[in-house]
Parts: sequence; C-alpha cells; structure tokens
Amino acid sequence: MFGKSLAIIALIFSFAFLVLGSTDAFAAAHSSGGHKSVPSGSLSLVLLNSTDGLAHWDHQVTFNVSTTATTEPHVSLKCSQNGVVVYSAQSGFYASYPWPWTQVMTLSSSAWTGGSAECVATLYYFSGANSVTLATLSFTANP
Repeated sequence: MFGKSLAIIALIFSFAFLVLGSTDAFAAAHSSGGHKSVPSGSLSLVLLNSTDGLAHWDHQVTFNVSTTATTEPHVSLKCSQNGVVVYSAQSGFYASYPWPWTQVMTLSSSAWTGGSAECVATLYYFSGANSVTLATLSFTANP
C-alpha cells in the first residue's frame, strides 16, 4: 500500500514538473528575445538659492525628473550625518500632484541644525502597493 501511494505522489510531481517546464519553455519561445524591459528615468539636482553652485545646509533644492515609465513620478530625499538620517522628504513631480509646494525641499530639520550631510535622492513610482526605483542621485549638502 505504501509503495502504491509513493508511486502516485511521484507521478503527480513528475506531471507538475512537466507542465511547469512546458509553460516556461512556451513563455521563453514567445517572449521578445527573453529580455525583460527595465523601466528607467533620470534625476538631476536643481539648486534654488546657492551662490557657489553647491548644495548647503538650510538651502532649498528641487529636482528635474524625466521618465517614460510612469505619468506620476515621485522623488524621495534622505540626508544623513554619520549614518543617522537627519532629513527626509518626498514629493510627487507631476502636474496634478496635489501638494506642489513640497517639490521645493529645504535642507534642514530639527535633527539637522547645521553641518554637512550626505544626501540620496531616489526617483520612483508606485506600482500597486510596491514602489519601483527608476534612478538615484547622491550629493553632499555642505555646511
């Protein structure tokens, strides 16, 4: 009896592998070269009140964004001092975004009262409950 049950289980697994293998082969044969399209975008820093062409603490920045992956791109900005996040902001960068004034970010916070910080801006969009990163940009905010 045990041998018969084992044979049935083996047959079921064999059939499952056969079906899954056929599905993968079918998908590969009917895909466009087997390459998956990776969404991309570009992100550049815009200094709003810099007198020397550098980002500084307590100055304002915004970003130029470009992407064909979505009509609703967002930018997240995080700045850290000695590995501790002292500033975090995010905003939508599209015409119908309901809070457009948040696209201008002031490089200071109650946790960041001076000094330089390492900053990373991330261009992303939402895909359902997930976010998809399109580009990142690192810069130093000087004292």
